[in-house]
Amino acid sequence: MSTTVNSSVNSSANNTVNSAVNSATNGVVHRHVASLAPEELPAYVYDLAALRTHAAGVRAALPERVELYYAAKANPEVPLLTALRAAVDGYEVSSGGELAHVRAAVPDAPLAFGGPGKTPAEIAAAVDTGVHRWHVESEQELHRLAAVLAERPGEAVDVLLRVNLPVVTDALDAVPLAMGGRPTPFGLDPDRAEECVRRLTDGGPLGRQLRLRGVHAHLASGLEAAEQLAVAEQIVTWSAELAERNGFPLTEVNIGGGMAVDYDDPAQRFDWTAFGEGLAKLLDAHPGLTLRIEPGRALTAYCGWYATEVLDVKRSHGEDFAVVRGGTHHLRTPATRGHSQPFTVLPVDAWPHPWTRPAAGTGRATLAGQLCTPKDVLARAVSGAADLRAADRVLFAMAGAYAWNISHHEFLMHPRPGFHYLDG
Repeated sequence: MSTTVNSSVNSSANNTVNSAVNSATNGVVHRHVASLAPEELPAYVYDLAALRTHAAGVRAALPERVELYYAAKANPEVPLLTALRAAVDGYEVSSGGELAHVRAAVPDAPLAFGGPGKTPAEIAAAVDTGVHRWHVESEQELHRLAAVLAERPGEAVDVLLRVNLPVVTDALDAVPLAMGGRPTPFGLDPDRAEECVRRLTDGGPLGRQLRLRGVHAHLASGLEAAEQLAVAEQIVTWSAELAERNGFPLTEVNIGGGMAVDYDDPAQRFDWTAFGEGLAKLLDAHPGLTLRIEPGRALTAYCGWYATEVLDVKRSHGEDFAVVRGGTHHLRTPATRGHSQPFTVLPVDAWPHPWTRPAAGTGRATLAGQLCTPKDVLARAVSGAADLRAADRVLFAMAGAYAWNISHHEFLMHPRPGFHYLDG
């Protein structure tokens, strides 16, 4: 089920970084969730007005020569894609399915096509769709792309070579996901990238079909602003030296996304202002260069909530467990990242049954789902659940990215959640 609800959102242009939580703070999301009948739970609730404000604040913090693309893999829900359109320059997609979905949702938007395993059919469909930028991950992908273009005389595309760069920093050692700086399936090693550059710039047919614009190097997810800037500087420096060695104009460098999102401390936010100021200094040293970033989680995580109801509370070997409707088959994020999802309890006073209402009593509780596995845990032994009772509602925050769309929906065949879009 999907619903869109008009609501009033109190958000200030001077508080754009924290705007995505204003709706919950002001009670808009709380009131909506409290109005739902038990059988309407679980439900995802998205605040589109807060998303727009947050995205506009990110855009305002970036210099003019930084293009903002949204990584659709973070959350491809159509209302979110369309809500972002005014703030982003385009969208990054990583499969033929994402390509078709995003093109239908925002047909006028430029698309960048990435991913390490593009099939021949996906490449052909993307050429026909008019993809704006190609992130080429391997030598074979160059040949596959050129083979498709050979069947379409006169057509050419713009490419960035994705490179797996070594970085002189320990910033990647503790990140949740590292896509570069070490052996991975992503991108070209620097020596192979050099060879690809030579083949694209030697005046042959490959270079006429594939116009080399620059370099793509998304190396990690979970970096704070200072770490992101340090990595970005190394990527740009390496790319500029590559262009100088091979005599081609470097017009674009894509430094990827991966801006840090802290599930343990939702109030801790990525410093977009400092990041923008640092990028401006970097661009001052490289006139004529355009940078592109591709955040996903850092744009949408804060605008989504997963709302559910406590079905039961039980004691097991001295520990309290609250069993909620749904679980990690709807919201897989805490299981994949190994954290407790932040949440708010919405107490429900009514208890219509003649038996004693189950309630926690040990001072903390684990919030588990309905699945027949001990791994179905949304928050483990947390004090915030100390007073939970059956029929209370729980609102899990920061569920706007890598949540429903990465979850194993069909396991045990429970009903799917509803989807509600609040829009001011």
